[in-house]
Amino acid sequence: MADVKTLDCFPENILIEILSYLNVRELVRNGRYTLRKKENKPKETYTRLNLLKLFFLKRVCKRWKRLVKDQRLWRVVDLSTWKGVTSRVLWVLLRQYLGRGLRYLRLRGLLLSARGGAFLSEPWLQTLASKCPRLCRLSLLHTDLRALPSCSLLPPTLQILELHGCEVPTGFFTQNPPVTSEPDHPVVAASNVQNKCPVSLSSSGITIETLILDNVPSFTNQHLQSLSSWGRLSRLELRDMIRVTASGLRSCAPPGVQALSHLKHLEMNTGSRQQMAALGLGEGWVGLEGLGLGGREVSPGLLCLSRLPDLRWLRLRSCRLTEMMVLRSCRMLKELHRLEFWQVEFVIESRRGETEGGGEREESEREREESSENDPVPNLRRSLATLLPKCSVLFTQCTVTENMD
Repeated sequence: MADVKTLDCFPENILIEILSYLNVRELVRNGRYTLRKKENKPKETYTRLNLLKLFFLKRVCKRWKRLVKDQRLWRVVDLSTWKGVTSRVLWVLLRQYLGRGLRYLRLRGLLLSARGGAFLSEPWLQTLASKCPRLCRLSLLHTDLRALPSCSLLPPTLQILELHGCEVPTGFFTQNPPVTSEPDHPVVAASNVQNKCPVSLSSSGITIETLILDNVPSFTNQHLQSLSSWGRLSRLELRDMIRVTASGLRSCAPPGVQALSHLKHLEMNTGSRQQMAALGLGEGWVGLEGLGLGGREVSPGLLCLSRLPDLRWLRLRSCRLTEMMVLRSCRMLKELHRLEFWQVEFVIESRRGETEGGGEREESEREREESSENDPVPNLRRSLATLLPKCSVLFTQCTVTENMD
């Protein structure tokens, strides 16, 4: 009884801080406060002391349930680790817990599950848009979106959309859905009356500013070209998109009818089957200020850097590079302000004359002493400082390999 009274005396901000360490499933489980009698328990055992304990327990459980529904705990909701999520669970969460505090929602679909099928329905998305007007980021993993005619059915407040291993239909990225939703749907009508503001998903347009596509096998050049109707798209990340070709990327470069004119940042993490897609940048891209290249082979993308006059930020990650490759590709980027190397393996040539010349040996030993995790190739940093005086260079988790050939 003392423990229950102590728990009851905690202020709400401390209890909410404690609850913030729980995942969604644990929060929902702690929000239930049903009291059950133990089986084969005599009725005489319910003494005055036991009844008093039950009174305090019920009082604390009611308070606990109210705290679990506090919107401060539902700003960032990650359901990707909950394997048993179904459409019924989504409806329960939306009706009882999700609300105006939701900012970021992460879901895992049933695309790789034995049950299969789609569980994101149009009525659920409409209710999500009406109950969560501050939702700005949505991340979907292994979700089958082929039942949705267009991404215009997603909440209109989204600013960031992430698709990881999802399936999309042909016209998913078009500006207006081919089939408009019924405004008299009972769920939508009830939510509109409750919030006293109608939600229009098709007339407001797509307001997404950042689109991240990771291993979406059905994404083609046609999908890429349809993104030209997105008036606010400024950042696009393409990771392992096997059907995006150099010609498709070239057709989206401004100026043009299907140009991504508002795009400022582009990241491409290419695999062995898509290493030539970055050649689409060879025609130039007006207004592109940030570029990220990654994968096993980034040489095609490095060859096109001289055709990007507005480039200010460059990131190279998860690739193998030599000092000469970096210096040759960056020598024309006089306005580059930031150059980042993430998990890059630098290949340096071994010096065969080290044993003969003492000066070369001392210089090599001095370079090894100066190298560190933040500066694995000090000679490259010095060369870049001379070549690009306005640019800041950053190394993150990079390694150095000596080529003995």
